[in-house]
Amino acid sequence: MARRCELTGKAVLTGNNVSHANNRTRRRFLPNLVAVTLISDALKQNVRLRISAAALRSVEHRGGLDAFLAKASDCELSPRARLLKRQIARTQTAVAA
Repeated sequence: MARRCELTGKAVLTGNNVSHANNRTRRRFLPNLVAVTLISDALKQNVRLRISAAALRSVEHRGGLDAFLAKASDCELSPRARLLKRQIARTQTAVAA
């Protein structure tokens, strides 16, 4: 499983450990990923995603999973999240009509 947030696309970064003697060794900065279950109001079901802690705060700030996905661009979403976004949009247009 890739170490990538399914909503924001945040992934592993690389850098250096620098010692007191200025020796440099490569290291990895891993994103803070958590497996959470979010509720989709439009679909009326629970969705299990592996997202970063920052993305979880953003979802709460924007007012839930449906609102977050509506504003998110498709290029940063995982294929599963893109499918979920299309399903939510389809459901919301059907309800509005």
